[in-house]
Amino acid sequence: MGLFDRMTTIFKAKASKAIDAAEDPNEMLDYSYEKQLEMLQKVRRGMADVATGKKRLDLQLQQLEGSLNKLDGQARQALSGGREDLARAALERKAGVQTQIDSIRQQRDQLQAEQDKLVLAEQKLTARVEAFRTQKETIKAQYTAAEAQTRIGEAVSGISEDMADMGMAMDRAQQKVETMRARAGAIDELLESGALTDFSQPGGGDAIDRELAQISSTGQVDTELEAMKRELGAGSSSAGQIGSGGAS
Repeated sequence: MGLFDRMTTIFKAKASKAIDAAEDPNEMLDYSYEKQLEMLQKVRRGMADVATGKKRLDLQLQQLEGSLNKLDGQARQALSGGREDLARAALERKAGVQTQIDSIRQQRDQLQAEQDKLVLAEQKLTARVEAFRTQKETIKAQYTAAEAQTRIGEAVSGISEDMADMGMAMDRAQQKVETMRARAGAIDELLESGALTDFSQPGGGDAIDRELAQISSTGQVDTELEAMKRELGAGSSSAGQIGSGGAS
């Protein structure tokens, strides 16, 4: 097989696939049914034409048979009157008419045979078309049901996919919540252990730093308090001495 033949084969295969994808079985069946109806109509028109032609031949036969009887009577009358020549002429015409009658009868018999064949063909074709119509409607109903089931299946599959996506989103959200909770707990533990500085508390620092700062602050207050006491005490003593000197 040459390159051109292979390309032609590929093109035909793809074209057939595209046609198959775009082809609607319902339309195809209806189209085939219409074509069979057209064929049946042609057969019936043919039957009507044959019947019409046969009827015309029957009318011609009636006329010729009338002429045949008339010529026979004329020949007898001429012969009775002693006119053999006229009788001969009438009989010659009668023979010609008989030849026409025989020919027309032969044609009529042929038309009758054709009509019989057409009648038989029409009966068979009618039965075939009726059977095809029944089968067509059955196939169309089956296709419609299958198409509906396919659409329902696709819809259910779509819903299932949406539900799966929603479930995955819920799982991710739950995982984020758990991660944030774990992170918050870890931060609290670090703050309590002093590994992290809680700047929201006054003074900052860890628990030990805060305790040491509190002790230092308390010691400083005590020192300042003792110093003030000494100062006040020294001042009281000086005031007493001054008072004694003035009295003496």
